[in-house]
Amino acid sequence: MNVRRLTLPSDDSPILVAPQVAEALAAGEPVVALESTIISHGLPRPDNLRIAREIEGAVRAAGAVPATIAVVDGVARVGLDEAGLTAIAERDDVAKASVRDLGFVVARGGSAATTVAATAHLAEQAGIRLFATGGLGGVHRGAQESWDESADLVALARTGIAVVCSGVKSILDVAATLERLESLNVAVVGYGTESFPGFYISDSGHRLDWRADSPAEVAAVIRAREALGLGHQGLVVANPLPEDEQLDAQVHDRVLGEALAALDAQGVTGKAVTPFLLEFFHRRTEGESLRANVRLVLRNAQLAGRIAAELAAGAA
Repeated sequence: MNVRRLTLPSDDSPILVAPQVAEALAAGEPVVALESTIISHGLPRPDNLRIAREIEGAVRAAGAVPATIAVVDGVARVGLDEAGLTAIAERDDVAKASVRDLGFVVARGGSAATTVAATAHLAEQAGIRLFATGGLGGVHRGAQESWDESADLVALARTGIAVVCSGVKSILDVAATLERLESLNVAVVGYGTESFPGFYISDSGHRLDWRADSPAEVAAVIRAREALGLGHQGLVVANPLPEDEQLDAQVHDRVLGEALAALDAQGVTGKAVTPFLLEFFHRRTEGESLRANVRLVLRNAQLAGRIAAELAAGAA
């Protein structure tokens, strides 16, 4: 598959937009951005490549064009062909890049999977309004001492894109994350719920001020925000797993307690915290947490596709 070069006016480095993505954007058709960190760092091989294709398929089934975003051999790409998707899934030299890392990876000709922050940035540069992921990064437990907070939050405050997710991972400080989103003026709406989801579980125990019950309602909110000059800031669409698909709540609470204790005992800090805790969950739940992860990502991709289709229909 060929790609079309999009040169940004504020930057000499190119972004390459896949033809089907560029054509859809030019025609006002629905497009959904997808992050690639889950492919290279979040799912085990060889299932990761198959699931990546399923995520793109969920977007297509909802009537939108998927645009998986990554850096491949020094080129920031919006929309991956089969070779690019395979490279991100199977190569061992794929880094994990947030916004601050992108310039280094591109300048050195490297390859990287993009985090929520980096994906949102590149998607906005290409003109994409919807983005689907599993869960956002957030404020880590103990951040009052470590200042450990995901760049995802600040990126959403500066990026005009709606992100469909299942809240933040329950290993984070959910209450503090919601406070930071409020401080940063990042709006949050529950999809079919007044509760903020807790990733593996449908209810984190924290209430939301706003709820929407259809893709059309979310699309109306996006259009209203843009009309009010709020389109330069992100919108979080929090889409919970149904209760019958969530990780058992009692198992979740028990494993979370064990995971946090193991984290402290082994002195794991910084960037190693989230991978350590997710792997701990995977082992202690015998893979059920990973299966829940896949379910929620697929659901979010489908919902993002439906919202994107509503946006496109409203603009027609």
